[in-house]
Amino acid sequence: MKIDDLNAFVAVIRCQTISQAADALQLTQPAITRRVQNFEEALGVELLDRNTKPLKPTSMGLRVYGQCLEVLRSIDALNELVASDGAPSGALRIGVPQTIGDVVLLDALSQLKALYPQLQTSVATGWGSHLLGKVENGELDVVAALFPAGKVFPEAVVGRSLGSMNLVVVAARGEARKRSCKLADCYQRGWVLNPDGCGFRAGLQRALSAQGLSLQINLETFGTELQLGLIANGLGYGLVPLPLLENSSHRDKLEIVPVSDFKPVIDLWLIHPRFLGNLQEPVSMFGEMVAARVGQSPS
Repeated sequence: MKIDDLNAFVAVIRCQTISQAADALQLTQPAITRRVQNFEEALGVELLDRNTKPLKPTSMGLRVYGQCLEVLRSIDALNELVASDGAPSGALRIGVPQTIGDVVLLDALSQLKALYPQLQTSVATGWGSHLLGKVENGELDVVAALFPAGKVFPEAVVGRSLGSMNLVVVAARGEARKRSCKLADCYQRGWVLNPDGCGFRAGLQRALSAQGLSLQINLETFGTELQLGLIANGLGYGLVPLPLLENSSHRDKLEIVPVSDFKPVIDLWLIHPRFLGNLQEPVSMFGEMVAARVGQSPS
C-alpha cells in the first residue's frame, strides 16, 4: 500500500471526478485511475461505484475514506514536527478574491519577499468558496477571503476571523438625496457589481427578492477600485466593504447611501490547512499584513 495511491483515492472522493482529481494532484487521468486501482487491489475491495456520475464511494469505500483522512492527518502531523524548525522555504501558494486582491496583494507580496527570500510565492484568485476548496484539496497554503461571521469550515481547514466589515451601498457624490432611504427607494438606479457568483451580489439579490424587487445590473466587472471608479462617474450604485471604500483613491468622489433596511456585515478570514510545517510563520505574517492593509485608515 502506497501513500500516493491513498492520496489519489482521497482526491477522487473529494473532487468526484477523475479529471478534477488529476488536476488537483497535477497528474494525468490514467495515472489517477491506476493509483486508485492499485489501492483497491492492495485492500482487496472495491472502493468506487463506477456506475454513478459523479463518482461515489461504495459503503466500504466511504469507511475507508474516513480512515484515509486520519492517516493523512497523522502524516501531516509527522511532517509538521520535522519541518517546523526549519526556515521558511519552498513554495507559498496564496489565494485571494479579486475584491480585496487589488488592495492587499502588492504590499503583502513585497513584504513577504523581503522577509522570506527563500520563499517562492504564487497567487490564485477566484470566489471565496472556490479558493476554500483549493485549500481543502491541498492546492493552496493560505487564503484571505470574505465569508459571513460564524462560517463553519471543513475539518482539515483552519479558519480565523481577522475582523468584521460593514458592507455599504455607495454612489457618486451628490446622488444620494435623502439622509436615509430603503432599498425600494434606490434599487431602480441600477448597480455596478461583481459578475454572478459573488456573495455580496447574492446577498443583495436575496434582500431585493424578499421585497419583490429585481436586481438591475448596469455594469459587472471584477476589481473593487475599477467598480468604485465607474460608480464615481455616475454609472450606478455599488456594494463594497467599508474599509475598501475608505482606502480608495476615488473616495472623495463617492458617498455612502444610508439604506436603513439593508446593512450587511462580512468577516475577513484567514484560511489555511491544519498543518503548515515551516510555512506557519509566513502564513501568520500574511494574515497580519492583510488585516493591516484592509483596516488601514485613509491617508
